[in-house]
Amino acid sequence: MNPTPCFVGDLGVALGRRKLSVEESAAAGRTRSGETELLEAGFRFHHVCDDGDTAYDLARAAVAPMADRLAGTDAIVYATCLPANANLAPARRFEESGDVKDLMVYPASRLQAALGLDQAIVVGLGQQACTGMLGSIRLARGLLASEPDMDRILCVTADRFPPGARYEQAYSLISDGAAACVVTRDPGDYRLVASHHITNGAMVSADDDETVGAYFSYVHRLVTELLAKAGRAPCELAWVVPQNTDPRAWRILARLLGVDDGRVFAASLPDVAHVISGDNIVNLSWLEERDVLQAGDLVVLVMAGYGMNWQALLVEKT
Repeated sequence: MNPTPCFVGDLGVALGRRKLSVEESAAAGRTRSGETELLEAGFRFHHVCDDGDTAYDLARAAVAPMADRLAGTDAIVYATCLPANANLAPARRFEESGDVKDLMVYPASRLQAALGLDQAIVVGLGQQACTGMLGSIRLARGLLASEPDMDRILCVTADRFPPGARYEQAYSLISDGAAACVVTRDPGDYRLVASHHITNGAMVSADDDETVGAYFSYVHRLVTELLAKAGRAPCELAWVVPQNTDPRAWRILARLLGVDDGRVFAASLPDVAHVISGDNIVNLSWLEERDVLQAGDLVVLVMAGYGMNWQALLVEKT
């Protein structure tokens, strides 16, 4: 357990401009599954970027509401799921130039400059797939613990699918989107109690069925080991905030974990779909809007991603 007090707050979210129905996207060939299967899984809409919008534009939009509170930020941890979203230059630019600098137009550096955070260092985080946002918070906590001069870190995740991509992975409807939060030593909305990460690299090429099949055993192990780290029991959890996947999966997992399934909160799923690495922040912000969180509530944030990676954070409402 990390003894450094660490808090998470200032949640921000941005979604692709175009809100499309399941029926529209299934008819347009944007999904693998038919509309019936996706509707039965609870999806109703998803959000897609206009052709001219980039993942960096989404990141700017997610951070914009908190921009005036970012003075003194010491680092930006910028997570992307898709490698192409870690480069702002159009793909054709390298093909035309042959200059590898065109593969290194980093969005994190652009964000630092745009926000005027001259003292902030930048860290790019990739290869954690949909778990990247939770990974960025974990990394931020480690930086605060090891760097006494650091006090405030901005965590951002932003991804958009390229034009022509199918907006479905592992039977989940995908949205282009970004999420952001601030991790700080100063008391904030949530105290970070514990974090946990499991990787099984042997499953890097798992297909959708294998991914779904592994989901139950690994998420059960992930949450069980996380709670053991924190010395907590499942019955102490006030809320579980997972990624936006078929809610039938969490009805099963809740029973396996000994958690009340009425405390599993993924209410954004019908309207927002699976926002790649942003689901936990999206759902936590929706939970805040319900005005049901109380001081002392323990909340577990859970995410699975390709690679294969599973990550979770345990936070306490302050």
